[in-house]
Amino acid sequence: MRTALLLLTATALAAGCSGPGPGAGTAPAAGQQLRKAAELRQAQRARAVAAKKWGLAKAPLPAPPAPAKKPHISTRKGFEVGDHEGLPPVFTTVPTKDKVVFLTIDDGAEKDPAFLRMTSDLKIPYTAFLSDYLVKDDYGYFKKMQATGVVLNNHTLRHRYLPSLSYAAQKREICGMQDVIEERYGRRPALFRPPFGNYDEDTLRAAGACGIKAVPLWNEEVFADRWDYREWDRDLRPGDIVLSHFRGKEHWKGTMPDMLRHFLKLVTGKGYAVARLEDYL
Repeated sequence: MRTALLLLTATALAAGCSGPGPGAGTAPAAGQQLRKAAELRQAQRARAVAAKKWGLAKAPLPAPPAPAKKPHISTRKGFEVGDHEGLPPVFTTVPTKDKVVFLTIDDGAEKDPAFLRMTSDLKIPYTAFLSDYLVKDDYGYFKKMQATGVVLNNHTLRHRYLPSLSYAAQKREICGMQDVIEERYGRRPALFRPPFGNYDEDTLRAAGACGIKAVPLWNEEVFADRWDYREWDRDLRPGDIVLSHFRGKEHWKGTMPDMLRHFLKLVTGKGYAVARLEDYL
């Protein structure tokens, strides 16, 4: 950090001496760069304190700034339906060179206050995909989640196996959840995840008709005590989407905070930061 601070100071002073070239913007003042470095140090100290509080050996790595130019998202090869023309893209990884992964959490069964405190303390972004039949007993829990910056997205009304349903029935499941989220949380989602990751052409046509722009699936799944992988080498890649669920001891060998500790231990150990999925879409 000391070296980085000296470099920032040297860069600022050099920019101040040489002056901007023709058409160049004004360089930040040295004082501004010093303040930025101090803010970074303070944020990392706070992360280290929070990591210790929540039983982590290492503080999570801070995510890089959101890309100014968003990556082009296309359907993963082999995940197409028909020619896929005009349908929302289905993907498991976001194309990026940033060493980041994205945490996504489905369903809504477990409503653990400790999980909200932990993600807030550690500043861990994630994206939620909700099913109404599981969240309707406590919409307020997810309102608190939304207030921390989490985007609430569509996982259908009743979590049914969609390819077994007619187009009209699939549309009711998807559009109905759009209506619930808009009514309860003030916005219609742009993202949709089909239950079990199963879909057909009618699913994607219905999703598009309901206002869905993209269908993120996942490349890894994390539990309280293990990881599952889609790829043969069982490893993370830049831009991978990781799935988990709102579950607790009733379904897992652990709690939501246990899951997050297990997730962060591997991710941080491999040098990855956790970024906000919506920042890349």
